[in-house]
Amino acid sequence: MNSVKKYIAEFIGTMVLVVLGCGTAMLVGCDAANGGGYILTALAFGLVIVGMAYCVGNISGCHINPAVSLGVLISGGMSVADFIGYIISQCLGAFAGAGVLAAIFGLGGVKDMTGGFGSNGLAGVNESVVAGLLVECFLTFVFVLTILGVTSKKANHGSFGGLVIGLTLTLVHILGIGLTGTSVNPARSFGPALVAMMNGNAAPMGVLWVFIVGPFVGSALAAVVYKVLEGKKD
Repeated sequence: MNSVKKYIAEFIGTMVLVVLGCGTAMLVGCDAANGGGYILTALAFGLVIVGMAYCVGNISGCHINPAVSLGVLISGGMSVADFIGYIISQCLGAFAGAGVLAAIFGLGGVKDMTGGFGSNGLAGVNESVVAGLLVECFLTFVFVLTILGVTSKKANHGSFGGLVIGLTLTLVHILGIGLTGTSVNPARSFGPALVAMMNGNAAPMGVLWVFIVGPFVGSALAAVVYKVLEGKKD
């Protein structure tokens, strides 16, 4: 029963992340000429993490991101069974969130400024797969390394951990939005891409693998590096 509650918490958290984060991007746009849209979208994603950390963090740890779950798994913080359950819950939550956005924007007749439900792409790196992978790998590395440090038993951040993690997500978005739209989260990329395809735009699905491989590689590297650094402290 405890595992089921964790999965439900991850589903809800990821759904909220997509609705509020991708929804903000859809509403304000994220083109390079619109700096305000950049900041609003970055803040939306970061603030969702802050809110969800204090909402479901005590239930599931508030991963709401398969890459974060992979980092925690490699660090020995969860079982393989829970890892699988988390990923399924996160992807379903992201799909549900994108579905909510499709309903809101469709029924309300609101223009989607991203053209794909806030899905990720490679336009900012001139369609370069290598550059996109590098961006996602590095940004996820920074994000997951921060999470592992903040949540370490040796850390002493009191109740500010969620705030630190949310601000770090905001930070990586500020750089990454203009390059790849910033994923650092395979579920967040999967849900909008799938709904975009169901609505006639298959382009995001064609590069979806970049936003799965990049974040997973970055997360694995972060987990390994953190284990080495933490071990030296001992």
